[in-house]
This record gives sequence, C-alpha cells and structure tokens, in this order.
Amino acid sequence: QVQLVESGGGLVQAGGSLRLSCAASGIFLSIDAMGWYRQAPGKQRELVASITSGGTTNYADSVKGRFTISRDNAKDTVYLQMNSLKPEDTAVYYCNADTVTEHTAFIGVTTLRYNYWGQGTQVTVSS
Repeated sequence: QVQLVESGGGLVQAGGSLRLSCAASGIFLSIDAMGWYRQAPGKQRELVASITSGGTTNYADSVKGRFTISRDNAKDTVYLQMNSLKPEDTAVYYCNADTVTEHTAFIGVTTLRYNYWGQGTQVTVSS
C-alpha cells in the first residue's frame, strides 16, 4: 500500500506563486516516474508535468516557462513550483507516481509496478 500526501494548494492572485509537494509513503522498492495532473470543472484531466527517476522532465505547453517540477529521491517527494499563475491554472491538482515492488510466491519473485493517485489539492487563481 502506498499513500501520496499532497500539500501546498490554496488561493492566490494572478501573477503569484505556489509550491505543491507530494510525499509518498508505504511499502515499495522504488519510485519511477512521478507527475502532476490537473482537472478543471467540466474538463478532462491533463498532464501538467512529469519527472523520471533520473531527473528528465516534461511539461505541458501551457505551463512551460512558468512551472518547474523537481523531486527529492531521498524523501520520496515530488514538487511543483508554480510561478506567474493565471486564472486558467485554476484546477484540482493531483499527484501521480509509478512504484516498483515485489511479490514473493512459490514460483519465485515477481517485480510489480503500480500507479497511484493522491487525493488532489485545490489551486485557485483569482484575477
């Protein structure tokens, strides 16, 4: 079982900044890719940014140059620094992580990969 605990959401004026954090806890061997998604009312959930275990990042075009994703592997934590926020950034932001674990059975040990979602944190940008 893995839990993703998010923090840092809130209300901010346009042009302001917020930093989201997501800490993973539970039983797993390692975490591969981690990312942030967001979903606005009436819209599809979309990828905002992702980062691999090696530090390779990917961003949605709408946030390039404004958002920065980073991670602390020692703390199993991913961050999203959001600068120059716009009203259209308003959404529920979800943390996502791919974990690696193992299952031991008579046949041997099987490496398993699971995907987890956080509960989401509300980010509201006012004009």
